[in-house]
Amino acid sequence: MKNKIAVFGCGWLGLPLATTLQKQGYTINGSTTSKDKLALLEEQSIHPFLVNLNDEDFTTQLDLFLSDVEVLVINIPPRMKTGDASNYLNKMQIVHKQCNIANVKKVIFVSSTSVYGNLNGEITEKTTPKPATSAAKQLVTIEQLFLNDSSLKATIIRFGGLIGNGRHPIYHLVKKDEVSNGNYPINLIDITDCISIISLIIEKNYWNEIFNAVYPFYPTKEEYYTQIANNKRLKPPVFTRNKSETGKKVISHNLISVKFYEFNTSI
Repeated sequence: MKNKIAVFGCGWLGLPLATTLQKQGYTINGSTTSKDKLALLEEQSIHPFLVNLNDEDFTTQLDLFLSDVEVLVINIPPRMKTGDASNYLNKMQIVHKQCNIANVKKVIFVSSTSVYGNLNGEITEKTTPKPATSAAKQLVTIEQLFLNDSSLKATIIRFGGLIGNGRHPIYHLVKKDEVSNGNYPINLIDITDCISIISLIIEKNYWNEIFNAVYPFYPTKEEYYTQIANNKRLKPPVFTRNKSETGKKVISHNLISVKFYEFNTSI
């Protein structure tokens, strides 16, 4: 019998990930912050758990959610709208502690290429992160928290901009009067590959590693988003260029050149 996997955060990415893993034969615990979503998870043969990091008793919720779990996928993005810049880090430190208490052996932490901040040029996993925002700084700290814990095996995935299932940056960009850094390359990934990569890590036991996960296609923002806008019959945004910087091109070196992963879905 396959291991029990807990998918922490069954939203845009987490729910289709959980259903995919369930179909692969794993027993799945899925968390949500919405009571209305519990029935939906159950319909997908996912064991539903109500876990809200903002609840006072969320450690009790976590205990139940992590019971007998072999692999935990943490897919909870930092949201800084609360005003407490340290809140996300504090909550993830508690999640880490509960992993140890529950004897969770393997963790996948979904991070972001935002940890590289405003660096320019080609970026690989060997590039030292230089986070520029509070959210990105917390992501780097949490990455290290799990990677440095010898009592478990942790792998970090730094996803680029997420697209698919109706989600695309163009819908936000067309609302702007102008978009800066039009000469910067895009760094995007489709949800189909996000799910495939997480599944692959679990299947192949790719632990204690860091993976950049960006589709290997790097036109400029101006080129790409103008084309996408035209394809969707939207008015293309106006772009300005950065004369002093080139932007970053995030290379999925460990996936493509080391693990020989082939991306499924173009962007």
